[in-house]
Amino acid sequence: MANTTSTPAAPHFPEQVTGMYILAEALHRLGLNDVYGLVGIPVTEVAYAMQKVGMNYYGFRFEQQAGMAAATHGYLTRQPGVLLTVSSLGFLNGLTATTNATVNCYPMIQISGASDPTMVDMDMGTYEQLDQLNAARPYVKAAFRCSHAKDIPSAVARAYRAAVSGRPGGVYIDMATPALAEIMNREDAEKLFYTPVDIYTPVAPNNEAVKRAADLLLNAKHPAILLGKGAAYAQVDDNIKELIETYNIPYLAMSMAKGLMPDNGPLSALSCRSTIMEQADVVMVVGARINWMLQFGRGKWNPNVKFVQLDVQPTEIDRNVPIAAPVIGDLNLSLEAILSEMKGKKMAADPAWLTSLQAESKEKNAKFETRLKDALTATPMTHWSAIAAIKPVLESNPDVILINEGANTLDDTRDSVDMALPRHRVDCASWSIMGMGIGSTIGAAVATGKSVVAVEGDSAFGFSGMDFATICRYKLPCTVVIFNNGGIYNGIGVDPSGKDEPAPTTLDINARYEKIGEAFGSANYYVSTPEELTAALKESIASKKPSIINVQLAADSGKESGHIGYLNPTPLIEYTV
Repeated sequence: MANTTSTPAAPHFPEQVTGMYILAEALHRLGLNDVYGLVGIPVTEVAYAMQKVGMNYYGFRFEQQAGMAAATHGYLTRQPGVLLTVSSLGFLNGLTATTNATVNCYPMIQISGASDPTMVDMDMGTYEQLDQLNAARPYVKAAFRCSHAKDIPSAVARAYRAAVSGRPGGVYIDMATPALAEIMNREDAEKLFYTPVDIYTPVAPNNEAVKRAADLLLNAKHPAILLGKGAAYAQVDDNIKELIETYNIPYLAMSMAKGLMPDNGPLSALSCRSTIMEQADVVMVVGARINWMLQFGRGKWNPNVKFVQLDVQPTEIDRNVPIAAPVIGDLNLSLEAILSEMKGKKMAADPAWLTSLQAESKEKNAKFETRLKDALTATPMTHWSAIAAIKPVLESNPDVILINEGANTLDDTRDSVDMALPRHRVDCASWSIMGMGIGSTIGAAVATGKSVVAVEGDSAFGFSGMDFATICRYKLPCTVVIFNNGGIYNGIGVDPSGKDEPAPTTLDINARYEKIGEAFGSANYYVSTPEELTAALKESIASKKPSIINVQLAADSGKESGHIGYLNPTPLIEYTV
């Protein structure tokens, strides 16, 4: 008798698709087409599926740097940057960046392959077993687990909404291996996709809050506006410009808000930070948190100062100091409402307030320029010599995005290089952590298509330097400048035990970091004079190709913890650093 039993046809693409392919399509259809990651079990096919559907996948050497790229992408575009990681330690490496994104209010989605949750729950000891969902929850805005392929489009859409709504931040999606491996008929999978409506809904402030804020600002004798990175992220450029220039209000910017208004503009009070803190009677804080970076609203601040605070997060109000006029809502809508309320009215500001700040700025800026000019003659170079060389190059290329991290390298560059355009400076922000440099450089280049210059301390570069290979592999227009003084803070640390061992802060004053560029085929420069640095930086920017510049500084250039050494606990033992 003939055998009539038929063997079911094996699954076949494109009639059938995996959960991995559904994930790629879900991201693609929401316009999230740039993904940063590092593949392996169980997400390798996900990255290939992303390329198959027309997305751009950027493969890194370290998940943390891929996450920093995704976070920077989110900050610059207001769309979530996407990070793809493997399970277990890959997930944890990426979670560092996702947590940083949440703290710094960057929209980002981390998607990690994960072990079968039923095996994790029973503690069976499966491959790379870790309860990733619950590990992530304390550190992100929202977290979802996909145990079935049918859940993937909804999880991605909800993650997008959570990442950008209100105060933006990091969101985690736990992609269980069974969901990734599940096979569905394509026609059934198509029914799962949808386009979310109003994925970001701006919320307007109430009228009473707007009137209170406007009245307080109009009646101030010594007003000032303080701009935070939230204002830069919200792209309130036009409204801020109108408010400041219409009413001649002096302003200063937090580090990543530099360029929202020109640092060297006639109303800029960047050089008068202490005077603003001590003498301003009303300060409008736009998209900044009154945290340690602003002495919690106390310390040097005028004890009678009244704060007007514009924020999207109600719990930010009265966090460290009472807020006289809170305005809660979308920053653009809040500023538009305040401008409307102030229209046709005059400020009561003392005319001498602005002129005194302008005079102080002129005097301090002149002294600073002299300091930089004098530094050009230092041999060997110091941080100030190097900054004096790069400052005119960066300022003559205002559309180049500046990435900056380190201790002295960060502090001194931030204080020296004037920014003229918004969202052209990215640094370690509120947490002030090291290790965001190269990832952020890549994210900025991909997100904007612009040239990027990263100015890194040698210690800071060490956290992320291997991903310079990623810059080279994708031929990105990025120049990495490394200030090498041979150590964390500097290279003169001494082992207090008397042994001939490197001090805890000692690295390598003779390191030839530019050889990394040679290894991966980029332009590379070793410079020891300001003239050489200026020439190398000009050439690198003009080339629009990967470049690395090793800047040789004196080992004694730099001090412990840069400008925030006061945060160190008082030591009881003597040590040299």
